[in-house]
Amino acid sequence: MKNDGLDYLTIALPKGKLFPLSTALLARVGLSAEGLEEKSRKLVIANDAAKVKFIISKTADVPTYVEYGAADIGIIGKDVLAESGQDVYELLDLGFGRCHLMMAVPRDKRREKLSDYAHTRVATKFPHIAEKFFNSQGIQMEYIKLNGSIELGPIVGLSESIVDIVETGTTLRENNLEEIAHIMDATARLIANRVSFRLKFDRIHRLVTAIQAALREGKEES
Repeated sequence: MKNDGLDYLTIALPKGKLFPLSTALLARVGLSAEGLEEKSRKLVIANDAAKVKFIISKTADVPTYVEYGAADIGIIGKDVLAESGQDVYELLDLGFGRCHLMMAVPRDKRREKLSDYAHTRVATKFPHIAEKFFNSQGIQMEYIKLNGSIELGPIVGLSESIVDIVETGTTLRENNLEEIAHIMDATARLIANRVSFRLKFDRIHRLVTAIQAALREGKEES
């Protein structure tokens, strides 16, 4: 990627549910670009007048782009950020994209205590978060990394439980799964590359201040 030095601010945006919410918030503080759409064939979109570039990325890759400086800042869910373990600054809780991580099991196979699941298999997109949680409970588990429909794990006999994100719980209910342990809450976060935060501090600080004001206005309007 071409290096434009300190002139441009490069922002990594995740595809999926956070994309329209992120672009709408950034537009409110004056950061947008023609053709900035999730389905754009162009993966880097610039607004030369505003000196800003947008990277449209797979969700899991946003913290990597930011840590290694391909992007100065990014917007990503706390769940993905915690799982990645990337070394970035977490600047701001944006409040949207709210969900939580939890452990769920088939309703008809629920056990009495959490410790009764020790040494069983758990299917998850978040093996690092899951391992940290179970270790904190003194429980050893076998972790099976999946990238698709995590709910399939117990249904097809791949695992006894799942660790996944939940928004409404509808998918759990439809698949006869029941939440038995809350692991962490997650919302969208604004993150920054550590070097960019120093070199472009004034611009990033102004952006953070503008976003905070926009979020306050949004709460007042609602």
